[in-house]
Amino acid sequence: MRITEWNGYDRIEFELDGKEGLVVLPHTFAQGRPWVWRAEFFGDFDYADMALLEQGYARAYYRQNDMYGCPEAVEGMRRFQTFVTRLFGLSEKTILFGFSRGGLYAFNYAATYPDQVELLYLDAPVLDIRSWPGGKGVGPGAEREWRECLAAYGLSEEESVYAEVSPLNKIEAVAAAGIPILLVAGDADELVPYAENGALLVPRYRGLGGTIVDIVKEGVGHHPHSLEDPAPIVAFLREHAERHHSSE
Repeated sequence: MRITEWNGYDRIEFELDGKEGLVVLPHTFAQGRPWVWRAEFFGDFDYADMALLEQGYARAYYRQNDMYGCPEAVEGMRRFQTFVTRLFGLSEKTILFGFSRGGLYAFNYAATYPDQVELLYLDAPVLDIRSWPGGKGVGPGAEREWRECLAAYGLSEEESVYAEVSPLNKIEAVAAAGIPILLVAGDADELVPYAENGALLVPRYRGLGGTIVDIVKEGVGHHPHSLEDPAPIVAFLREHAERHHSSE
């Protein structure tokens, strides 16, 4: 375990199951010792992550590259959550950020372990493996990543048509748990087409009685992620997180 200074905060790095993990601690914790967990791309477009760190939310990351939110990755995430909550005294429930392919990890984890997730922030998320990396819709897909993804799930190309392994196949479990979702995406995203991912989640989640707020950026592609002014993101997350902690 190694402690370094990172942007004025203590960053604790360690290995778990041979994979890199890290936690950045705030100077003073907010009520309930909440934490934000980036499923992928720890430091990219992290306006909201930094704002929340300043307001007392720890940041965490566990590197499981090229696993595409498969069941093995989900079980690794569960072990990571158990480890960091015990070691650092963090809230038992986490706030999961799923950026791009991180949406596969975040949503599949919430569907498998809904009692461990406080809320989801999905940003230009992949919610269907056949959309990306498969490229079976209007997007170009990614050939190497598609081969990796199929291998991670133990699927053939033919089996992927019927295998219900993507987040869009698991909406009911997350909605039933009452997990609030914030979705931010560009409607001109060609890489991870919004029409095949986020746009399908929103009405279905609402139809099941789930709380979901969508911020659609007109004319914006897959990048840039997030919002340069993260105030709407932070407001949503704090509202729901603080509501949860005040009821404990």
